[in-house]
Amino acid sequence: MQKCALTLLAATAIGLIANHASAADLARRPPPPPAYVPPAPIPYIWTGCYVGGNIGGAWSNVEVDNVSTGGTASASNSGFAGGGQVGCDYQTGAWVFGVRNMLDATSLSNNATLSTIPFSGTADSRTHWFDTLTARGGYLVAPNVLFYVQGGAAWTNTNVTFFDVTGAQIGEISNDRTGWTVGGGGEWMFAPHWSAFVEYNFMGFGTQSAAFAACGGCVLSAKANIQDVLIGLNYKFGWAPWGP
Repeated sequence: MQKCALTLLAATAIGLIANHASAADLARRPPPPPAYVPPAPIPYIWTGCYVGGNIGGAWSNVEVDNVSTGGTASASNSGFAGGGQVGCDYQTGAWVFGVRNMLDATSLSNNATLSTIPFSGTADSRTHWFDTLTARGGYLVAPNVLFYVQGGAAWTNTNVTFFDVTGAQIGEISNDRTGWTVGGGGEWMFAPHWSAFVEYNFMGFGTQSAAFAACGGCVLSAKANIQDVLIGLNYKFGWAPWGP
């Protein structure tokens, strides 16, 4: 009987020690990790200034008139265009307004043939660059996607050289020309400080005329316009809340 009592006492003591050890282990167990909280969305802010580059294609059409006889000829061509831009925007609600200057070099050139008395020959047109200063307004269809239209002044350096049927040069209309431009596009802010855009523009530069003694005083005129489609990249600086 005494032996049984000792055995029962020993088992009880072992159980108490085991329970105490388990409770101590539970007390030392680290708390569960906090629940995952996703980061706050980026607050896309369009107010600020930017600088960037662009590349694309351009199309030109030059219409040449022999004012003396009424003869007309025209030629179209396409080429490369590329350059840079700088501008600033201001956002109010879902609307964005801004101003931008873009300067692009181009490989545009074309040739037109005139076969009217008193002048018969060709007109060779070459456009070296164009520059546009535009105001734009747009609407945010998403916090980081802007659709916009724009318009303003345009300048270009275009030479129109006239040759007779023998290939001899009889004169040239060559200077920087001032015109106008309208266009539109879309811009996507894909990361803080960075956005990409695609746009279309039309530029009109009016008509210029000159009289040439080599063709008996004939008066020739040239009317030019340019279209382009560009893609570009902008770096935006000094924009809250990201800072410089």
